[in-house]
Amino acid sequence: MLRPVRGGFLRPFGCGWFIREFLLGHGPEGSPKIEPSKGAVQEDIFYHYKLALHRAYAEDATAWENDERVRAGKGPYTEQEYAERVDWFLRRIPYKLTKCRYHSFVRYFHWLKQLGWVEVTGEEERSSVQENVEESRSDAGLEPYAAPPRIYYRLTQKGIEAPDYQWSNPLIACHPEIGGIPALYYFREKRKKTKYIRKQPTKRRTKS
Repeated sequence: MLRPVRGGFLRPFGCGWFIREFLLGHGPEGSPKIEPSKGAVQEDIFYHYKLALHRAYAEDATAWENDERVRAGKGPYTEQEYAERVDWFLRRIPYKLTKCRYHSFVRYFHWLKQLGWVEVTGEEERSSVQENVEESRSDAGLEPYAAPPRIYYRLTQKGIEAPDYQWSNPLIACHPEIGGIPALYYFREKRKKTKYIRKQPTKRRTKS
């Protein structure tokens, strides 16, 4: 893997690239192929993106292990052994191990909506609330919570025609006033304008 100058390891593929390819119906990285005109639900796109990241990590781990076997003179895995090792690694990757939390994905998708690259299709599905939420509200004497519907999105022609460099960073495309300033320095300057409340020292932080 390649390590960038700042931050952790690079992801095997970008979030924007996956969303576009998924909504185009190409089934990127082993994900299911959808009908582009029908679109998909935002939660489902996120789920398949996370699974695709997991598959990529499992394949990278197996490829590294296979290279080590060759260097040790044990010979490479057979096709069946290779597939079994990928599955072995895949089943042991925690769902939240890789980056991209759902909140970050929602923000990313919000920029796509602001840019007019995705649009609602008008189709919706009913959704349900998790059982633990229903039980906690019932124990507290609260009314049942009505879950929001699952909304389908599809690509617009504008989104299809948008260049790759804009899909890789929709924030800059959405806010061109940032200009040539790297996002790192842009957000650093934004944080300087925020007033934070200094925490009071606790026994753990107070010097004895």
